Amino acid sequence: MRRIPRSLVPAVALVVTGALLVPLSAQAPAGIARPYATPRTPDGKPDLQGNWSNATVTPLERPTGQDAALLKDVVARIEKGVQDRIERLAQPSDPNRTAPPQGGDGSTGAAGNVGGYNNFWIDAGERVAVVNGEYRTSLIVDPPDGKVPALTEAGRARQAERIARFRAFGEYDNPENRPLAERCIASFGSNAGPPMLPNYFYNNNYTIVQTPDHVMIMTEMVHDTRVIRLGKQHQHPPASVRAWWGDSIGWWEGDTLVIETTNFHPQQLFRGASDTLKVTERLSRVDGDTLLYKFTIDDPQTFTKPWSGEVPFEKLDEMIYEYACHEANYALSNVLSGARSQEKADAAKKTPPPQR
Repeated sequence: MRRIPRSLVPAVALVVTGALLVPLSAQAPAGIARPYATPRTPDGKPDLQGNWSNATVTPLERPTGQDAALLKDVVARIEKGVQDRIERLAQPSDPNRTAPPQGGDGSTGAAGNVGGYNNFWIDAGERVAVVNGEYRTSLIVDPPDGKVPALTEAGRARQAERIARFRAFGEYDNPENRPLAERCIASFGSNAGPPMLPNYFYNNNYTIVQTPDHVMIMTEMVHDTRVIRLGKQHQHPPASVRAWWGDSIGWWEGDTLVIETTNFHPQQLFRGASDTLKVTERLSRVDGDTLLYKFTIDDPQTFTKPWSGEVPFEKLDEMIYEYACHEANYALSNVLSGARSQEKADAAKKTPPPQR
């Protein structure tokens, strides 16, 4: 979905004065900014409801050697490059092109570049993330270098153990060994979160609904939905109770919604985290078209220090439709049956010919 974030576009509202259209900005004395009035729900809380998108070209981690913020001329070149690529890939395909080679051409495209989504379906983001007027080079803001901290010794050992266990069974041995996203159980990457991060592919869209007692955040990708209980009187369940996307409890600190999540499902631990992972999120409305989303990852058994990031969520004036992905999708059975067929072919090659 191609959009220009409103935080990047100067908005000039108009009012009617007699027969003239006068910018609202002209009504205030020079040098005095009109303060933003946060909309409120009937119970007086900041209204965060609506559809939002966190699509951006800004990466999670800062490229080595870059400063924390970009200059406007650099941003212009980056965003023009994105637009040029979109326009180039939108050109009509050559109807006389040849078919890809059997088994793919060995490139990194879908299935060896034999075909998949073309750019028509992709909406990975077109703009650099803007926070507090800065064009950010990474979503991570702490540590100051914009990098995910190093793993602890325990974290490295646990990661190696997971890899060894995965290889021992074989990635195509059974449905449970395939990724959660491929099985349509959870959204791709960390889209649903927490933390709620762009997947740099498509469907980076969310719907937020509030009541006095709960906040619901639905992610377009795989229509994942988080239901957050409000109030510090709530307690997380025992450590033995684990849920997809963890257990979330929220409360208000002024005009900021704070969400604490623990009790993550063991198959959905963020970036190889341990079962003691805690994610703290903060959502606040900074203007009529932007939410500022902050997150902190705290897991001393995995990372050498906590780390935090900031992501702008831009208002989306579009409907969000169901992403009809489900585990009974025929593609999964095709993947596994293809693996069984390959095993039979390999076994036949190893079987010696009958003696005559």
